[in-house]
Amino acid sequence: MKSNNSLTPSYFQFTVFAHYGLLRYLFFSLSLLIYMTIISANLVIVLSVCLENSLHQPMYIFICSLCLNSLYGSTGFFPRFLMDLLSDTHFISHPLCFVQMYVIQTYKIHELSVLTVMAYDRFVAICQPLHYHSKMTFRTVLLLLIIAVLYPVFIVTYFLYMASILPLCGNKLHRIYCTTWSALLLSCVDITVISVAGQFLAVASFFIPMSFVLYTYLRILLVCRRSLQTCLPHIVIFGNYCISVFCEILLSLYKVDEVNSFVIVALSLEVLIIPPIMNPLVYGLNLPQIRAVIFGSLMLSKIACPI
Repeated sequence: MKSNNSLTPSYFQFTVFAHYGLLRYLFFSLSLLIYMTIISANLVIVLSVCLENSLHQPMYIFICSLCLNSLYGSTGFFPRFLMDLLSDTHFISHPLCFVQMYVIQTYKIHELSVLTVMAYDRFVAICQPLHYHSKMTFRTVLLLLIIAVLYPVFIVTYFLYMASILPLCGNKLHRIYCTTWSALLLSCVDITVISVAGQFLAVASFFIPMSFVLYTYLRILLVCRRSLQTCLPHIVIFGNYCISVFCEILLSLYKVDEVNSFVIVALSLEVLIIPPIMNPLVYGLNLPQIRAVIFGSLMLSKIACPI
């Protein structure tokens, strides 16, 4: 075992950044602008929900959790990504690589967990309106959020631990951030068992919540077609997330060495950019309660600080 561990490199190298050339300065500017937009937009929603008492309701609390998760995932990715864009060397230590894997993976699964909980909230509100306040109590909301947080923590921690103890015979990652699958492909030993288990759990973790969400909207549609319009923001967000996951799965199906670097960047960034931007825009602009609080705060700031 010691001999196997001795093969494991102490660092990984991202090889995709070597193909950017002078374009990396343009990419850095655009990425920094996107990161600042994500931080600002999601903070506006989080502060609006936290500071406005009228928004202390289950649906808005779940939206706040979704925006907090966007801040969490973006902060776990963009600072390192921006540094790599400007750096001439693109090395990351073995521990930091697994920390990045943990943050990004928990971000992705938590996003799906919260979207599933939000679907249940809309189902109860529309299909069982008389029981809504008795079912969606503060204690229930808190319990659902705790489950949504702990579920990805346990799953990701277990598989990252299994991946971290495997001996590796290489250190080159043809990605823009660390992923569990790209690290497993560098293993010196047979990874069939852990690969099959990981793929099965990944598929189950995606299709079971997706099936539940589709079931809830089918029930809502059967109860009242007009009520489905109130769920339109959630449908847009959930549909966008499914596309993001599909892009991630599509990337893992191909040998990354044979894929164009710009395709790798585009498919990798989709799940880390589009949902964090879409969440505050869709909910902030479409839900009148949140929109009223945001515009009200802007009007108060103009009155308090006239030009």
